[in-house]
Amino acid sequence: MAITNVTDQTFANETSSGAVLVDFWAPWCGPCKMIAPVLEEVDADMGDKVKIVKLDVDENQETAAKYGVMSIPTLLVLKDGEVVDKVVGFQPKEALVELLSKHA
Repeated sequence: MAITNVTDQTFANETSSGAVLVDFWAPWCGPCKMIAPVLEEVDADMGDKVKIVKLDVDENQETAAKYGVMSIPTLLVLKDGEVVDKVVGFQPKEALVELLSKHA
């Protein structure tokens, strides 16, 4: 599955079922740029079990505020629309795979 960009308007629909990793990011964020290729690799390995979506916090402040995102990148793991895990900052692929394996 490809990584999808979501907005305040599409967030609830895109994260309502199954395991979803949400990447809260912004174009000017260095660590966000570093984690993007890692997320692509995770998607290639686990895309059949976990959906990955990206939310630009500059353009979608409502959703970022709702989930209390204060620094980016923030990665939330949602299961059927409920937050089940959260990590802040750059994460290596192994850490993300381990995190997602608990919920996929």
